Amino acid sequence: MADLVKEVIDNVVKGVLKEILKKTTGRGTTRRRKRQTRSATTGRFVRGTTRPRKPAKKQVSRRRTAASRSRQRTR
Repeated sequence: MADLVKEVIDNVVKGVLKEILKKTTGRGTTRRRKRQTRSATTGRFVRGTTRPRKPAKKQVSRRRTAASRSRQRTR
């Protein structure tokens, strides 16, 4: 009787472990890739045109908080 119970428990544990390990494989979302266009004359892949980058935005000065202004005044 004890062997039967032990065997049932072993089978359940094995099944659960197999299920857990099956789900933890690193399957993330697949990334879509655009098809590359080929040149009509040479048959090679055509380079995509890159957009010119915008210049960095100017840093705007932050307004001081009331507490920091009063601390500055007491100095």
